[in-house]
Amino acid sequence: MENKTFDKKDMLLESSSGFFMPFPGDEEHDVEILLGFGEQLHPSTQKKFNHTGIDLATGNLPLFAVATGTVVGVGNDAIHENFIITRYGKYDVKYGHVSEAYCNYGTHVKAGQQIAKSGGILHFEVRFDGQLIDPTDFLKMLYSNIMQLSVLGINNEAQFVDLNVPIKTDYDADQNEIIQLMLRWLPEYMNELRTGSYHTSDLVEAQLRNIFMQAAEKNYFFESIPTLSNPLGLSARSSLMAGKAQSLLIGDFLNFLGSRHNIFVSTWDDDKKKVLSARFQTG
Repeated sequence: MENKTFDKKDMLLESSSGFFMPFPGDEEHDVEILLGFGEQLHPSTQKKFNHTGIDLATGNLPLFAVATGTVVGVGNDAIHENFIITRYGKYDVKYGHVSEAYCNYGTHVKAGQQIAKSGGILHFEVRFDGQLIDPTDFLKMLYSNIMQLSVLGINNEAQFVDLNVPIKTDYDADQNEIIQLMLRWLPEYMNELRTGSYHTSDLVEAQLRNIFMQAAEKNYFFESIPTLSNPLGLSARSSLMAGKAQSLLIGDFLNFLGSRHNIFVSTWDDDKKKVLSARFQTG
């Protein structure tokens, strides 16, 4: 089968429930890749073969849904034994060699929901629009999505970061709708920032630099143990600074939506749209 060429924008993963890694991966749960993707030497026969995914030494770990999706396959085959397949948009993710599957065919799932338990080995396979892709590329994209949301103070439960004190931003009244817009459009926003297709205004960049310089001078960073939803280890002392930085980042994201797609928060009138454009216009 001839490989298709996909536009990176087409491959962006959308999820109304956020994003989650498929299995734990920390010092307590060290996951080792046993067999890579593509042409490999079979561990038993030592003959070359085309491996459709990657095999990992998981040792009976919980397996999670990575985004909002639907279970489209549960069964058993001669190669991967018990398996479960979940579809996320155009992505189909297969877990093979599972010891237990907790969802039936057709089950709707959300990010972070446990859907299976691995055996000693996990076969992890990903297809996009029916074509096999390297699962490590998918994992990198998934991790990037998670970190992009965490930078803006959103964790996997789609809530703004909690420093045990209220963090006020300029957009609190529309928080729920903005979270949904981020879950849909943030990967494209970050991709355009990386490629230079979209530029944050010089004024906003200068304001952000000033905020972080002041925070460094006051030793705000890493006062607590960093977490996914608080990667800089901020404490309650930095709540005012965090609010200012989040307001700028959220505002720039909303400006991207308005300028690129003519999408605005549904409650905004024309005056509010003009204020946003004037404050965050690029050039």
